[in-house]
Amino acid sequence: MTFERVRPVRAYERVVEQIEEHVLRGQLKPGDRLPSERTLMEQFGVSRSTIREALRVLESNGLVRSRHGDPGGPEILPFSPTTLHKSVTRLVRTDQVGLGELVQFRMLLDGSANLLAAKLATDAEIAEMDIALARMESTIGDGYVQFSQADLEFHDAVARASRSTLIQVCSDVVRGVVLSLITQKIADSPDQQALMRKSLSHHAEVLEAVRDRDGERAARLARQALYAYYAEYVSDAEQPLLEALLEDDAPPPPSFAT
Repeated sequence: MTFERVRPVRAYERVVEQIEEHVLRGQLKPGDRLPSERTLMEQFGVSRSTIREALRVLESNGLVRSRHGDPGGPEILPFSPTTLHKSVTRLVRTDQVGLGELVQFRMLLDGSANLLAAKLATDAEIAEMDIALARMESTIGDGYVQFSQADLEFHDAVARASRSTLIQVCSDVVRGVVLSLITQKIADSPDQQALMRKSLSHHAEVLEAVRDRDGERAARLARQALYAYYAEYVSDAEQPLLEALLEDDAPPPPSFAT
């Protein structure tokens, strides 16, 4: 039997852990205030510098906000996807998560969002998707920035219709990180409009499947489109991560590359 070496824990880390635990248990809610520094020093039995370091970490993590000169203690903040975005970005940049795994996760998220939207979307939500699709078509001649904004509105409408807050938050974060890693795809495309029209055609198919309440088809379309769009950027070693989400009896979808 072997044991791992014990990592020394600094006092401020224990302070951070206790405050985070109170938040997770609901004992501290957004808008609540922590006690003053002096009171925290007394309760934790640590120095002022330890409390300040703990608060610095908590603020960096987006858990609390301190205002200079504010007579109240640090304020507990509501959850923000910004924190999750930073964490995912850090994982990618330290090579703990590869692009293939990120694209695979997005295939899972978008597929699930499409599936749920097809089953749960109201007529009003489908109308929102219609409006976003029409905006995508109308902005093709205006450039990719405008087109991508309309594209984002379509995905957001689908995610909202899924009724899953987690899907909405995670999809937004993963989409942003993946796109930040591949900034040259559109810029290097010899025909941006052709690429945008392919994307428009895919979104129209998704909307048709959602309107027909065909969740399986809507999910399959999401996975196929993401594979077609990103597979060429994923290493050979990570290709199986994406291919595992494609149907065994269907040929790989054609690349979006022009």
